Amino acid sequence: MSIEKLQLIISISDQTLKWFENRMPVKTYSISSAKNGVGEIMDSECTPRGKHTISDKYGDGCVMNTVFVARQPTSEIYKPALRKAYPGRDWILTRILWLSGEEAGRNQGGQIDSHDRYIYIHGSPDDVKMGKPGSRGCIRMRNTDIVELYDVVSVGTEVIINE
Repeated sequence: MSIEKLQLIISISDQTLKWFENRMPVKTYSISSAKNGVGEIMDSECTPRGKHTISDKYGDGCVMNTVFVARQPTSEIYKPALRKAYPGRDWILTRILWLSGEEAGRNQGGQIDSHDRYIYIHGSPDDVKMGKPGSRGCIRMRNTDIVELYDVVSVGTEVIINE
C-alpha cells in the first residue's frame, strides 16, 4: 500500500492554488494573494515565497462564514452588514491553514518568519474577488474551496509559493 503525497503549489502571477497528489494535478483554485505583492519582511503585508508546510489547522466543525479572530472562532457569522459595522477588519472566515516557512534565511527565522507573520490560507467573504491580489499577506480562498481543501490536507502538507 502506497501513501499518497499531497502538495499545494501557489502561483502568485496566475493567482491560483493547485492541489497535487503524487505529482499529478487534482484541482486548481482561484485565490487572492497580497495587495502589496510578494515579500518576506515582517509587517510588509506581502505574501512570502518559497517552501512552506501547514503547521496548524483551525475550523473543524465550524459553519461556513464563521468569523475568526486570533485563530479563534467568534460567535459571529459573516454577513455584509457585519462588514459595515467593522469596515477595517481583515475578514478571516470558515477555515485556517497556518503556514510555516521551511527555508532558513528566506521565510524562516527573524524578521522573515512566515509563521510569526501569521501567514494563512483562509476563507474570505463571498464578494471578495479571486484572481487578483487583495489580501494583507495571506492566501484568500472562496469558503467552499477552503472547506474542500481543509478536509484533504494535514499538518505537514507541503505548500510551495512561487511568483
